Amino acid sequence: MDRDVPYIKRALRLARRGMGTTNPNPMVGAVLVKNGRVIGEGYHRRPGEPHAEVLAIRNATEDPKGAELYLNLEPCCHYGRTPPCVDLIISSGIKRVVASIPDPNPLVNGRSFEKLRAAGVEVRVGVLSAEATRLNERFIYFMKRGKSFVLVKAALTLDGKIASASGRSEWITGEKARRFVHRLRYQYDGILVGARTVIIDDPLLTIRYYPKRKPLFRIVLDASLRVPEEARLFSTKDEGPILVFTTDAAPQDKVKRLQKKGIELIIVKGSERRVFLPEVMDVLKDRGVQSLIVEGGSEVIGSFLAAGLAVKLLLIYSPRILGGERAVPLVRGVGERMMDEAFRVYHLSSFRLGEDLAVEGYFIPEV
Repeated sequence: MDRDVPYIKRALRLARRGMGTTNPNPMVGAVLVKNGRVIGEGYHRRPGEPHAEVLAIRNATEDPKGAELYLNLEPCCHYGRTPPCVDLIISSGIKRVVASIPDPNPLVNGRSFEKLRAAGVEVRVGVLSAEATRLNERFIYFMKRGKSFVLVKAALTLDGKIASASGRSEWITGEKARRFVHRLRYQYDGILVGARTVIIDDPLLTIRYYPKRKPLFRIVLDASLRVPEEARLFSTKDEGPILVFTTDAAPQDKVKRLQKKGIELIIVKGSERRVFLPEVMDVLKDRGVQSLIVEGGSEVIGSFLAAGLAVKLLLIYSPRILGGERAVPLVRGVGERMMDEAFRVYHLSSFRLGEDLAVEGYFIPEV
């Protein structure tokens, strides 16, 4: 076996400890090895705190001079909330750096590797690159494309229904799947639903089962401002920002009442039925929403697919068949398509969540 692989695997395991707390920074783990022994390690916990490389060097049980440093992501070379890690690596006398992938941040993007090599440090890049890319896929997508990473998530029956004819969707899946969804919310920056979901399900859109972290953006698309003023969502402002995107079709008296309650309403282009999604996404990007879960309903999901904004898909199937022509399907509003025009999903995989089956894939060939 490649001798570097076990140490990179260890760095990846460390990096995962920062899941949901490092945003907007990437998850990074670092392992410091000397003479075949691990002498220090660390992982980035949250913005403003020391980076993984710094912690690994600080925690070293002996002089790091002549040691090897293993990372799942290129070290930084610029001043942000903390000084450049690459300078500390060089001054510590580390002789070799092994990293999975370059940092796509335009301020880094290979520059640290160049600086290390210029200082006489041996550099190897590309060990377990696929695993490292998957771990930080949301950060990488945002940095490379300047767009929020959008996950379309839905719970549905085996016959593809996300709600009954009445529109109700609670509860399709079991407890383990619901806990998994809250874990996803913990990892992402925002969650988005349409007005119909708020009207029928009256969701809180909060994170349960997990400790407090940076606030979760709760986003509602409501072109004509149909959501009830007494919606439970509006009573949870301390759980994170609530953004309601609407249009000029919204009744001005209702706009003023919701604003008095402290709800932020954002007017964008659109019609009485739909808001203009590209403008919505521009606003969210400017607010620092790197990653977003779209939870429905079916017209909202259809709109994201039609606009080419969806990046990843997660479907959680319940072992039930609902039936009925009036039950709500996964996607509405995109119109009839020929089979060769269907939305293609790449890199399909599946896993069990208790009695339910999760299927995930991507709408683009690579992040």
